[in-house]
Amino acid sequence: QVQLVESGGGLVQPGGSLRLSCSGPGNIFKTYTMGWYRQVPGKQREVVASINPSNISYVTDSVKGRFTISKDSANNILYLQMNRMKSEDTAVYYCNARRSALNILWGQGTQVSVSS
Repeated sequence: QVQLVESGGGLVQPGGSLRLSCSGPGNIFKTYTMGWYRQVPGKQREVVASINPSNISYVTDSVKGRFTISKDSANNILYLQMNRMKSEDTAVYYCNARRSALNILWGQGTQVSVSS
């Protein structure tokens, strides 16, 4: 079974930084659109950022200028660099790989908490 494994979550103070990582099979990073989503209790999971096989990236407006998505296809790792973090960034963050509407993979999630 294909697995995506996230790491790097934790507790950070407002204004601080964290870097999330997601590892998975090599062919995924070359052929799937990879992304990061987040979810807070009682709300729908929302896309944070994505990067396609051509390395064209997208970040949602609420994190633009603060978060950066990147991937190291040679080592099969997806990153989310989060800077100038705010309390509203607190959520469970999920790694996602999508090739089609019927071919979607999810990681188990990693908790990110922003608090003083």
